[in-house]
Amino acid sequence: MAVDPIQLTVIESTGDRSQESLSQIGGQGVFTAELEHALLDQRIDLAVHSLKDLPTANPVGLDLIATPARADVRDVLVTAANHSLYELRQGAILGTGSARRRTQLLALRPDLRFADIRGNVDTRIRKVESENLDGVVLAAAGLQRLSLLDHISTYLDTDELLPAPGQGALALQMRTDDPRREWVSELNHPATWAGTVAERRFLHGLGGGCRTAIGAWGRNISGELLLDGFVASGDGSDIRRRSSVGNPDKAAKVGAAMATDLLHSGAADLLTSETQDS
Repeated sequence: MAVDPIQLTVIESTGDRSQESLSQIGGQGVFTAELEHALLDQRIDLAVHSLKDLPTANPVGLDLIATPARADVRDVLVTAANHSLYELRQGAILGTGSARRRTQLLALRPDLRFADIRGNVDTRIRKVESENLDGVVLAAAGLQRLSLLDHISTYLDTDELLPAPGQGALALQMRTDDPRREWVSELNHPATWAGTVAERRFLHGLGGGCRTAIGAWGRNISGELLLDGFVASGDGSDIRRRSSVGNPDKAAKVGAAMATDLLHSGAADLLTSETQDS
C-alpha cells in the first residue's frame, strides 16, 4: 500500500504564547487545545503531546492511541553554581510555576522561596541569570529531548519529588474514525501505557489539575504495576502519600482505588483549600 509522505505541522499553543501563570490562563489544556482543534478540523491527522499537559478526558471524536516508551520521570535542578538542593543558600529562590514541585520542595527545605516563571526550557534556564535566581526546577525528560543534559546540577530523586502524572511520556492522539489508528498503535509501549493510565486515573479521581499539588508515578516492577501517589497542601505541611501494587491490565482501577483511598482519608479538604487559594 502506498503511503503519503509525512508532513510536520508546528502549532503554537496558548501556553506557549502566554507568559502568565497557568492558573491565570486556564491551567490544564492550554498546551494541547489547539492541537486537538486541528485534529477535529482535519488540518492534522496525528497530534503529539506531552502527556502531563493532556487533560484526562478526551474530546468527543478523539482518542489517545499510544504512549511510546517513557523518558526519565525525574525532576532536575539547574543552578548557577552547580549546587545540589541542600547546598543552596538559606532562603534560596527557585523558579517554578508548579504547585506540585513547590509543595514537595517546601517539605524538604521550608526556607525556600519561589518565583513563578514561564517559557520554554531554554528560556527558563536563562532566567537563572537574567532574573537572579538561585536555580530552576525542570523535568529531566525535556532537557534530555533537547540535548541539554549538561545544564543539570542535580537530579531530584522520586523519593524527594514525585513526578506529575504523565511526566516523561508522550501521547499520540488521533481521530476516533481514522483507519490509520492501527498503524500508530504499534508505537505503544505497554508498560508506559499501564503506568500512565493509573496515574491519570488517580488524577481524574481526585479532580485535580495544574493548580493542585498532586503527583503520581506508575511503573512495572517484576510484571506488576506499582503506583505511588500523593496530594498535599500548598505549603507542604500536610502531604498524604500512598503506594499500591496491582495488575497492569487493570491500571485504571488501581489509580481510581488510590484516589478513593486518599479522598476518604481527608484529602478532599486539601484539594478544596488549594482551589480556594489559587
